[in-house]
Amino acid sequence: MNQTSTAIQVRGLRKSYGDVEAVRGIDLEVSTGEVFALLGPNGAGKTTTIEILEGYLQKSAGEVHVLGHDPARKETAFRERIGIVLQSTGAQPYLNVEETIDLFRGYYPHPMPLEDVLQATGLGPQRKTRVKKLSGGQQRRLDVAIGLSGDPDLLFLDEPTTGFDPSARRDAWGMIRNLQHLGKTVVLTTHYMDEAQNLADRVAIMVKGKIVVDGTPDELLSHGGGATIRYKLSADAAPMPDELDGGVLQSDEHYVLVTDCPTLALHRLTTWAIREGVELQELTVIRPTLEDLFLQLTASQGPEEA
Repeated sequence: MNQTSTAIQVRGLRKSYGDVEAVRGIDLEVSTGEVFALLGPNGAGKTTTIEILEGYLQKSAGEVHVLGHDPARKETAFRERIGIVLQSTGAQPYLNVEETIDLFRGYYPHPMPLEDVLQATGLGPQRKTRVKKLSGGQQRRLDVAIGLSGDPDLLFLDEPTTGFDPSARRDAWGMIRNLQHLGKTVVLTTHYMDEAQNLADRVAIMVKGKIVVDGTPDELLSHGGGATIRYKLSADAAPMPDELDGGVLQSDEHYVLVTDCPTLALHRLTTWAIREGVELQELTVIRPTLEDLFLQLTASQGPEEA
């Protein structure tokens, strides 16, 4: 394994609980410095996979290397190089932000400087604020600050924006991008598909214990079906020539055209409309999203299995 460019390498990973196999022989690789999102419905095996990578669970079979270590050995050198941000850290409510971060920094031999932690998480203005007086978004930033206290090379983020309003979510996205600018590798789990699409360099989707797709968001979306072009024509519009694929006329009087080449299709359609003086009414172009792909891949997922 090339330890300088690969933060995580997994081959043939399996994990069973009695007769139930939660993880069924997955391969996975995360490059140093990237944001990697592991997605899946409840019971897909993603939480089990993450806990094996963190060293909290023992694998049943396969090979796992994280930062050049076997997490199952629970070596101190390994623990010092990872940060884990759970959905709730449980910081002491009567300490202020600065005191809380310093408390956790004291657990590590080479902690991240306090000012760097505050800057990365945007908590500078709240440094003297007691934990119990922080907003929900600020509390989540503090959770990340605690995870950064030891200056880890790899940070695990579990559902970082659950329950946030749209503005707080966008602020949190900026914080996660800051972590990448610091050179950190980030492994992210989230139920928000737009979050993964906006933040992740690469995405893997697990279904029933297996990784069914893995790639950049653009790569995954290129296999998720074509773009959909919708429009209406006025009753007196000139008829479209046979060689122009204008789509299928629907019962709501909209034409619907699904194409893998939306730019070319739009060019042909608008060229004809301009030439004939036709207005393409209510024209929309809808590209598939990561959520569309996720729903497509998980449509056959049954009840939670593990």
